[in-house]
Amino acid sequence: MPDPHYDILIVGAGHGGAGAAIALRQRGFDGTIALLGSEDALPYERPPLSKEYLAGDKPFDRILLRPAAFWTDRAITLLPGRTVVAVDAGGHRVTTADGTTIGYRHLIWATGGAPRRLACAGHDLRGVHGVRTRADVDRMIAELPAVTQVVVIGGGYIGLEAAAVLTKLGKPVTVLEALPRVLARVAGEPLSRFYEAEHRAHGVDLRTGVAVACIEERDGAASGVRLADGRVLAADMVIVGIGIVPAVDPLIVAGAAGQAGGVMVDAQCRTTLPDIVAIGDCAAHANAFAGGATIRLESVQNASDQAMVVARTLTGAPEPYQAVPWFWSNQYDLKLQTVGLSTGYDATVLRGDPATRSFSLVYFRAGRVIALDCVNRVRDYVQGRALVTGAVMADPAAVADPARDLKTLIE
Repeated sequence: MPDPHYDILIVGAGHGGAGAAIALRQRGFDGTIALLGSEDALPYERPPLSKEYLAGDKPFDRILLRPAAFWTDRAITLLPGRTVVAVDAGGHRVTTADGTTIGYRHLIWATGGAPRRLACAGHDLRGVHGVRTRADVDRMIAELPAVTQVVVIGGGYIGLEAAAVLTKLGKPVTVLEALPRVLARVAGEPLSRFYEAEHRAHGVDLRTGVAVACIEERDGAASGVRLADGRVLAADMVIVGIGIVPAVDPLIVAGAAGQAGGVMVDAQCRTTLPDIVAIGDCAAHANAFAGGATIRLESVQNASDQAMVVARTLTGAPEPYQAVPWFWSNQYDLKLQTVGLSTGYDATVLRGDPATRSFSLVYFRAGRVIALDCVNRVRDYVQGRALVTGAVMADPAAVADPARDLKTLIE
C-alpha cells in the first residue's frame, strides 16, 4: 500500500494546528488536509486545563474546539495518537514513532512543546505532574481524593492558576518560586506583589527565592520536596510549572534554523526548510512589540494569529504576522488581561489602587506605552490596546488618573 500523502499536513492538533486547518477551509482551500496530533483525542482548548477543567467546572466535551462531525464535514482528516520523529524536507515526508511515512506538499509544524521537567532526583516519581495535556490533568484529578498536601514549583501563570484551583478545592498548597518574586519574567513588581498577597490571603504558603534540591520518595511516589537549604516540605502531589521545551527536534535535525529554543520563522511563518512553516509556541520570530527581538510567544492568541498568517500564505494572499500580543489569566475572582509585551520597559505607572482589586499597571519604554496588565479593569484593557498598537507617547500623570479614559490620550 502506498504511503498516505496530503496537500497540507499539519503536525500538532492544538490551537495553532486546528486553527490553521479551519482557516484553510474558510479561505476556500479544497485540497487534502490532515491534522496529526500526539494525543488520542479531538482537538481541544488548553487554557481551561489549569482552571475550569481541573476545578471540575467544565467537562471535556465543553472544551473541544469543534465536535467530531465538524472535521468530517470539512474533509479534514484527523490522525490522533501519533508523534512525528523525523522530517525528510527534500523528500517532503515525515515519519511517525510507529514507522509510518506520510507525504505532504506543504507541512505546517504546530507542535507546541512539552512541560520542562525538573533536573533533580525524583522528577519522574508518581505524583509529580506537569500541566500541558488533558492526560496530565486527568492524572491529577484521579489522585486528588487522597492528596493531603500540594507543592507547586514555579510561580508563573500555570503554577499560580493551579494553586488557586486546588486551594478552592480545599487542598493545602505551597508555591515555591526560585526568583525573588512571582511572575518576575513577565510582569512588573507591583503586579507580582499583588498576586503574592492574594494567594497568601487565600491560605497559600507562597515562598520566593527558594531552590529545590530534589523530590523525596516513598514507595515509588513523591512524599516531599527537599529545598537547597535542607528543609523538607511534605507533599503527596507536586506540580511543576517552569516553562516548556519546544517540540522542534525533528525540524532542527532536518536542517531548520533555530533560535530562542524554537524553530526560526520569517514574517510569513516560513522556516528555512522548503514548504515548511511553523506556528505557535515553538516558532521563534522577530516581534515588533518586543522591540524587534527574536522571541517565542506561548499563548493561544499567537498560535491562532499565526494560523491565519499561514492560511493566507498557502491560499495566495500572504500578509506578514504583526498582531499585538495579548494574554489572560483567571485566579480566584481576579481576571488579568494583558496587552502588549513589557519586555525592556524602563518605567511603569500604576493606574488605580490594588487594594480595591481593580487596577492596571502600564509599561513604558522611551516614553511610549508598550504594554498593560489590567486586573478586573476590562475598560483599560480595551482602550489601552490602541495605546500599545500605536506606540503612543503618553503623559504618565494622565495615565495614572483612573478617572480618565485611556482613549482620550490618543491624538
